[in-house]
Parts: sequence; structure tokens; C-alpha cells
Amino acid sequence: MASLKKYKMKIMWETAVVFCLCSLSLVSSHSRKFTTPNVTRLTDQFTKITIENGFVRRFGAHNIQVNGSLAKLTLDKSSGAGLVSKNKYHYGFFSARLKLPAGFASGVVVAFYLSNAESYPKNHDEIDIELLGRSRRDDWTIQTNVYANGSTRTGREEKFYFWFDPTQAFHDYTLIWNSHHTVFLVDNIPVRQFPNRGAFTSAYPSKPMSLYVTVWDGSEWATKGGKYPVNYKYAPFVASVADVELSGCSVYNGSSIGSGPCTKSGGSISSLDPVDGQDFATLSKNQINAMDWARRKLMFYSYCSDKSRYKVMPAECN
Repeated sequence: MASLKKYKMKIMWETAVVFCLCSLSLVSSHSRKFTTPNVTRLTDQFTKITIENGFVRRFGAHNIQVNGSLAKLTLDKSSGAGLVSKNKYHYGFFSARLKLPAGFASGVVVAFYLSNAESYPKNHDEIDIELLGRSRRDDWTIQTNVYANGSTRTGREEKFYFWFDPTQAFHDYTLIWNSHHTVFLVDNIPVRQFPNRGAFTSAYPSKPMSLYVTVWDGSEWATKGGKYPVNYKYAPFVASVADVELSGCSVYNGSSIGSGPCTKSGGSISSLDPVDGQDFATLSKNQINAMDWARRKLMFYSYCSDKSRYKVMPAECN
């Protein structure tokens, strides 16, 4: 009888331990308290535009609602939805405030990115901020990526946890792209810098791109080969977009259009856009410290640490 009692106590203890471990795995990263660094609010320096002035509907028009500077993009069984900028840009400052779908959103992808895949299908460039919906044990996460000249076989992903709940309020997502570097920012905090120098140069996006904002079903791609697909029982999944800033060198067939001044000479584009000056050539000391904070506290994957993926690391990782 005593041995039976000890056995039951052991089972209860092991069950309690497993429950605690599972509970810890369910704790959201944004439920932990973070003291965020102080940084310059770059998003206060640029002009906001209405959705209709900056974008056209790229797909899923019936799932797009626009009201001035606010757009709601919906994913349901019929379709996702996407906007694309009216202009192409060669360098610039691109930002929007996004609010992500709440609830169980595994497999849902909200993307804010630059691309020229439609103009250069075999050697396109791309700069991505992709927000990946959570499964029952995962938070929404931030994935950043860079492609140049069709280098899709070399994924340059870096992934981060949020330090806030992105479904409860609007937050800023920003891309700075110029001849010096590409910077990814969340709420004006740099999380990643991709320089245009040394071994990075061959992997640096160089051709004019359009800006896209989309919501779509990424089950096969974003959830470990479809392990946690989108469950449309929880649809519709609504991503809200507001306060868009598109400020840069607008180009069409190599010629400037609109208010973004640029000239083409000697086979290259010389831009006078707002992020071409010295203030945007490097990160400030506060921005460097903030980026270090984000990478130490929140980054959980970098392609340069993935030795199982690459037998020979991309040149810039060395």
C-alpha cells in the first residue's frame, strides 16, 4: 500500500512538473516586462499619406476596406488581400502603423515589404518585414529578410520576438533603404542593419522596388511545413494599416516622377531623397545601443548561426 501511495505521488509530481513546463512555453514574450531604449522618433519626420494616394489594390479587392489613411485587409477562405504602391522607389523611407489579427492566427502572415519581382522575375530584389501568426504555443514573431538579384536560395532571415502585444494596438514598422544600408525598425527601434559594403555588396538590393502590404495564408511556408495551418474557424483575420509614410526617390523606367527628385547619369541613379543624407548614412549611438538591446533580448534566429542549413556560410557571415 505504501509503495502504491509513493507511486501515485510520483505520478502527481511528474504531471505537475510537465504542466509547469508547458505553462512556461505558453507565456507570451510580450507578457514579460521590458524597459525599451530611448530612440529618435524618425516616423515623426515624414509626411503621412492617405491609402488611396499611395496604393492600388493588388489582390483580394473584396477583402480591402479603405477609409482615408486607414485600410483593413482581411484573410478568409475566399482570399487574402494586398496593396501595392502606385510608384516604384529607388531608396527611401517606408513606414506604416499596423495592428495584427487577434486570437488564434497560426499560419497567417502579414507582410510589409519592398519588391521588384514583377519587373525582374528572374533576378528580383526584396526587403521584407514578415509578421508570422502564432500557434497555440507561439507568439506572433517578426521575420526580416533580404534578397538581391534573385538570390532566393540564400535566405537571409533573422527572427525576433515582440516586446509588446501587436494585436492590441497600432505599432510602427519601418524600412530605411539607401546607398549606405538597409535598416529594419519596429516602433523606431532598429532591430537589424544590412550594410552595403564589403561582402554584403553582392547581396544588396539595387533596383527600384514597389512597397507591398499584404495578409495571406502562409501555412505551408510559415508553420514548419504545414504543421500548424490556418484554421478558418477563427476567420476572418483582419490586419489594419494606418499612417503610411512613403518618402523617397520615385522612379518610372529610370526617370523621376512626382515629388521624389532623382536623376539618372552614368548608368546609376543619384538620389536626393530624404534618406540619402549624412544623417541616414549611419546609425546614431542611441540607435546602435537600441539595436544591440533588441538583438540580445529578442532575436532567436539568425541565418549566420545556422550551420545545419549552410555547409558554406554566406560570405557576409564570415
